[in-house]
Amino acid sequence: MKEIARLLRIVRPYQWWMLLAAVLGFTTIGSGIGLLVSSAYILAKAALHPSFHELQLGIAGVRFFGLARGILRYIERLVSHNTTFKILSRLRIWFYESIEPLAPARLLHYKSGDLLQRITGDIDTLENFYSRVIAPPVTAIMISILLWVLMGNISLTFAFVLLCFHVIAGTGIPLLSGYLNRGISSKISALQAELQTKTLDCIQGISDLMLFNRLGSHIGQLEELKFRELELQRKHALIQRSHESLTGLLMSGAVITILWLLAPEIQQGNINGIYTAMIIIAVMASFEAFLPLPDAVQHLEANAAAGKRLFEIVDVKPVVTIPDHPAKYPDNHSISFSNISFSYPETHIPALSDVSFSIREGEKTAIVGPSGAGKSTISNLLLKFWPPSEGTITIGDQKLDHLDAETVRKNISIVSQKTYLFGESIRKNLMLAKPDATDEELKRALHFAGLEPFADKLDMWTGQHGMNLSGGERQRMAIARVFLQDASVIILDEATANLDTLTEKSVMQSMLSLCRNKKEKTLVVITHRLGNMSLFDRILVLEHGSIREQGTHEQLMQKKGLYASMWSLQHRHAPPELITGS
Repeated sequence: MKEIARLLRIVRPYQWWMLLAAVLGFTTIGSGIGLLVSSAYILAKAALHPSFHELQLGIAGVRFFGLARGILRYIERLVSHNTTFKILSRLRIWFYESIEPLAPARLLHYKSGDLLQRITGDIDTLENFYSRVIAPPVTAIMISILLWVLMGNISLTFAFVLLCFHVIAGTGIPLLSGYLNRGISSKISALQAELQTKTLDCIQGISDLMLFNRLGSHIGQLEELKFRELELQRKHALIQRSHESLTGLLMSGAVITILWLLAPEIQQGNINGIYTAMIIIAVMASFEAFLPLPDAVQHLEANAAAGKRLFEIVDVKPVVTIPDHPAKYPDNHSISFSNISFSYPETHIPALSDVSFSIREGEKTAIVGPSGAGKSTISNLLLKFWPPSEGTITIGDQKLDHLDAETVRKNISIVSQKTYLFGESIRKNLMLAKPDATDEELKRALHFAGLEPFADKLDMWTGQHGMNLSGGERQRMAIARVFLQDASVIILDEATANLDTLTEKSVMQSMLSLCRNKKEKTLVVITHRLGNMSLFDRILVLEHGSIREQGTHEQLMQKKGLYASMWSLQHRHAPPELITGS
């Protein structure tokens, strides 16, 4: 159970809250025992027709414990729930902070549904970690000690017998329950993760499933997974329902045994008969603290399984190392790749091979080449999503691996091939780039990106994944974000791939104009569509992960190499007015 030990270390800051809640749980059950014992005393004493003042002690006990039980129960629930929510909050923050450095390189190995199950389902399972796993045994031990003291004042034999029944109720039944439930919680967790993955695949790919007439079979797989989950849950519930009956049997055994031991003591006059009801009621009431213990074992297994799944991700070593003492981001924004080689995990073909180039501050550079040439890999390395296998990347006079990744991404803005929009309003999606942006700034960004119709619809919902917008509109939303971020380096990675030719030309000219007006801005355009090429200071031509050619548009056309071939092929039938680079 090393996972439980690690979880305990994570929630250690709340140990005093947990102890307070356990003590309150003990006093609540103790008040219940006191209430029942006081009531039993009044009933037994009243049978002898005593004077009223002889019942005063019992009456005061009923009043006190009756009020205390309700008040303490309320306070105990308040404290225990508050502790549970604090623990859940800490676990969620801890898990997010642990996986954030793993993105995107390490998280690509996990399916989105499986990740979602770990982030939501597994952490939700840990909601029971304190209230159902830690607190019940502590409370039961306190109650057992209380009854040992009370019974020991009457008879050590009674105390020892009751302790034996308490031990059986506190260990025997939970261990039996754990044996019968062995592996069920981990199987349910695995099935829920698989079900989550299949459900997400079904929702996100429902159009393709319908197109190829595979929706029925996919739903059949979901039904089979759900049936297996329900079967395990039924078995779990059947075992769970037996706990109260078994605890009740032990309670009855304790009562019968104590009565059998009491009878001769009462006959010999060693114990007042009035105390018989009080002792028996106290014995019966004490077993209330042991009822949750079998469930605690089941929750312990479920928590251990959930913790194991969380630690599987948390223990993964990040691909990009975080410097202990990050260097200051340089004022000079020039970029240099020196002998860079890189291969993606589980691939043998290098994405980049001995690539070297420099981009001066304020320079407008285009990186072109056929698909799979390694163009996007350059932006991935520059943004510290992956480290290079060989070589050195520098920004200004600082090596990239000496800089904090968050600082790098704050100073380098990118429009990637795939733009993600959250299921929020246009306003909130844009404010990711600048949280304190005013409405005027948001409208100006939309105008810059060619989204004038949306300038007066800032509160419009974009839909899940931005599906209320077209592909081109989503791409232009990303361009609007770049405008708002106002970073010193701008990377457009196939940013205009979903735009028509005229809109592409307009957007590209706007970006070049933005960088021209602010001379310190460096623009890197990654594209396979060769338009507006004469507007760039330099063009890098990649093929099979290596730089084949570099120079201006005119220089490369004169070489009549790969670039000239790509240009001729793409513009063979294009209208002359759309060919800016010729």
